Amino acid sequence: MTQQPTETARSLGLQGAVNARDLGGYRTAEGRTVRHGVALRADALNRLTDDDLALLAGSGLRRVIDLRSLDEVREAGPDRIPGLPTAEISAAEYSASPVTVEPATPDGLTLHHLPVFAADFDIYVALRNALADRDAGKQRALLGDGKAERMMLSLYRWFVTDPVARERFATVLRLLAAPDGPPVLFHCSAGKDRTGWVAALVLTALGVDRETVFEDYLLTNKRSAALIERVVDSFGTRGLMKEPALLLPIFRADRGYLEAAFEEVATGWASFEKFWQDGLGLDDDILDGLRSNLLRD
Repeated sequence: MTQQPTETARSLGLQGAVNARDLGGYRTAEGRTVRHGVALRADALNRLTDDDLALLAGSGLRRVIDLRSLDEVREAGPDRIPGLPTAEISAAEYSASPVTVEPATPDGLTLHHLPVFAADFDIYVALRNALADRDAGKQRALLGDGKAERMMLSLYRWFVTDPVARERFATVLRLLAAPDGPPVLFHCSAGKDRTGWVAALVLTALGVDRETVFEDYLLTNKRSAALIERVVDSFGTRGLMKEPALLLPIFRADRGYLEAAFEEVATGWASFEKFWQDGLGLDDDILDGLRSNLLRD
């Protein structure tokens, strides 16, 4: 396995998005290194402070990609993005379909709202309804006895098997590969599941070894540990749940979840390269663009 430097996956230092970090610094099997500051992954940007906005404004960021569903945006609020009017952000993100907001100036940011959610079973909606009901029996029936873990495993397999989800993830990769694409920041709500799968696809396509891909994915548990503890505790103290620990499999990254996605790739396609071509609909030009934009010697 390629030895990875300890300074990789550095935090972006955003107070309102604790899981925002840089994919830069990872090494590939060919000895190249992922550039810093071009591929950024994060949790939702709706809680950004004014200092956070100033930091992003000075980062050279070109594009923000929001993978949250309409219901998630309704509950938490739209992103805060430097240089984009609040009304335009809201108009884009309060949509169940993809919407792009172009910048008003050549050096402004572009917002891409690319909602990724299962129409027949949206985990976010199921959790919201379970919490709103405050019925301990119903909550245990939904999440207890390993059901929460199985729910997450099914979600990660769905990332691979659902054609609409694959198309949305492929769009993110095209944006990262475009000549005028990066720097790009992509995010969902927690920066863990949909964001984690995008990061795994990016790093794998760049030639980063699988174990390092898992390490990057699991960093969420370190970055978000304090926030998760506060949220889970609040569900108990506010009387929303009798057993708030039932939510931990939903809130935490688990190696088995990401393994399930890669296993689904291996089941449906002969190789990752075949999945890239036939599953994601991406060609060598996109791969070359991705490597050109994101790698340095």
